[in-house]
Amino acid sequence: MKRMMDILGAGVGLILLSPVIVLLWVLIRRNLGTPVLFRQIRPGKDGVPFEMIKFRTMKDGTGPDSERLTPLGAKLRSSSLDELPELWNVLIGEMSLVGPRPLLMEYLPLYSERQARRHALRPGVTGWAQINGRNAIGWPEKLKLDVWYVENRSLMLDLKIIALTVKKVLKRDGISAAGDVTMPKFTGEQ
Repeated sequence: MKRMMDILGAGVGLILLSPVIVLLWVLIRRNLGTPVLFRQIRPGKDGVPFEMIKFRTMKDGTGPDSERLTPLGAKLRSSSLDELPELWNVLIGEMSLVGPRPLLMEYLPLYSERQARRHALRPGVTGWAQINGRNAIGWPEKLKLDVWYVENRSLMLDLKIIALTVKKVLKRDGISAAGDVTMPKFTGEQ
């Protein structure tokens, strides 16, 4: 049932949001050039790597991410619009609409056995940790929430998470400060 909901939700989302996606594509290409998409290898179900896609929000080059983040990129991140291309990852089965957010590959050896349970499912575009604090909570709490979701998942919980995600995105609740643009370093169980 979850996979059917993912296919339907991602398919409908891509169709309904296609004008927004095309507009963002044009704006990003005009402001940042190519590539328009940011691609990064992340751990999927069972830790198997996949290529996650998002809209690009930073200029090429070296230097701190906070200096490379463009004003357009900051707006895309604060509105979560940079995440729209992940609907393609959902449609082709690499991600789910709801599940633990895919973190970095380099974190895999740092998880405790319990924390590693977050990889028992496909990673999600949104998840239980995102609606319960997003960037305002620390790693131990995020991972604890991810594992709770894995152990308590249901269709009704997924629908609740999707509804609360829409509400949080519209309110821009739990968004990082403009200078805090990258994922902080995770050091394992704390």
